[in-house]
Amino acid sequence: MFLGEFQHSLDAKGRVILPSRFRDELDGGAVMAKALDGCLAVYPAGEFEKVAERVRDMAQRGATERQAARSFFAGALEVAPDKQGRVAVPAHLRDFAGLTRDVVVVGNLLHIEIWDAERWRDADRVGAAAISAADELPALGM
Repeated sequence: MFLGEFQHSLDAKGRVILPSRFRDELDGGAVMAKALDGCLAVYPAGEFEKVAERVRDMAQRGATERQAARSFFAGALEVAPDKQGRVAVPAHLRDFAGLTRDVVVVGNLLHIEIWDAERWRDADRVGAAAISAADELPALGM
C-alpha cells in the first residue's frame, strides 16, 4: 500500500528518488506511465496488468478512447529503482507531467504518483476542498 507525500528533486539526469518505504512493493517489477490529471504513475507490475486490461477494454469504445490507450501504452515503460532508489524519468514523460526540478512523490494506495511540485500544490488544494465540502465522505469514515 502506497501512502504519504514526499518532496524530492529531479537530478541532472532526470532521475527521482522513490521513498524507501515504497521500494519493497516494486521488487516484482514496475511500470511508469502517463496518469490522469497531468502526473505520472508508477505501478507495481501486477497492478499495471489490471490497469492495462481496463485501458484495453476502454479502447473498444471509440476513436478518442483508442487514441488515449495508444498514447498511454506508447509512453509507458518498465522501471526499476537503482541502489539509491532512483528511477529515470524519460524526457517525454517529464514533458507530459510538466516536471521541473522540484517534484512530489505521492502514495495513492495502489500506485505511486510523481507530480511537479507546483502542480501538486494546486491539485492538493482542490482535493482538500473536496474533502471539506463533501457530504458523503463522513459516511465513509473520513
